[in-house]
Amino acid sequence: MRSEITVDGIPISFLSAGEGPLVLLLHGTYWSRVWAPIMSTVAKHGVRAVAVDFPGAGRSGGRLTLETAAVPALATWVERFADALGAGDELLVAGHDIGGAVAQHLAVHARRTVPRFALVNSVTYDSWPVDGVKRFRDPEVAAAVTVEELVEWRKRALYVAFGRMSEERELADYLSPWHDPEKAQSWLALAGAADSKYTDQLVQSSVPKLLVWGEDDPFQPITYAERFAATEPNTELIRVPNAGHIPMENDHRAVGDALGRFFSARSPS
Repeated sequence: MRSEITVDGIPISFLSAGEGPLVLLLHGTYWSRVWAPIMSTVAKHGVRAVAVDFPGAGRSGGRLTLETAAVPALATWVERFADALGAGDELLVAGHDIGGAVAQHLAVHARRTVPRFALVNSVTYDSWPVDGVKRFRDPEVAAAVTVEELVEWRKRALYVAFGRMSEERELADYLSPWHDPEKAQSWLALAGAADSKYTDQLVQSSVPKLLVWGEDDPFQPITYAERFAATEPNTELIRVPNAGHIPMENDHRAVGDALGRFFSARSPS
């Protein structure tokens, strides 16, 4: 179910499913659409799954700038969104792509306790920005981009990210927000603010962590997940075979069940 709530005077759109402890699902260079295939599967484990569109992304209002699109600013905004939802003192969070950088930042710096968090084909260490995003850090390049060019570039990236055949209707759904010039500018701001300095240090958290990774991701190779799992304490890595950068689109049951079981489990006392 898609709903809307006001945060900082801006209408914010989000998908939700289920009842129970709140689990926030954060997108990166895509939007909440990436989580749609697994919402009901996650929710059946007794949690309330909420996939939010950042300001200026997906179906939300507003517009990101280079300042508000930086990871720390997005993390602070996520807490204000949680406030608007009436969240308690704990924050359960999963992040995909750059949303994973936001999740990692929250795990260390949130004013709420983050008792566990998950990363799904997330940026880690120096794995980002990838070449397709990096070029937009040049203000002159970003300023010269037309909406039509951006939509075409995002379409090409989706072909690769899916890791499978896709229908034109499906692609059109994913691409629909970026036909709006405001949404296109927000995406360019997110790309322009992309900086691995936010993930080049270890999370240094002992809380339970789950990595769910499409094994065939060309953007965020599984070697980064293996490094994270080997280095970070209390981390489990679940591989999703024959899956790309958006494994939710390749095996929604495997990804949804993995996240649902993880977030519905009680932390060790």
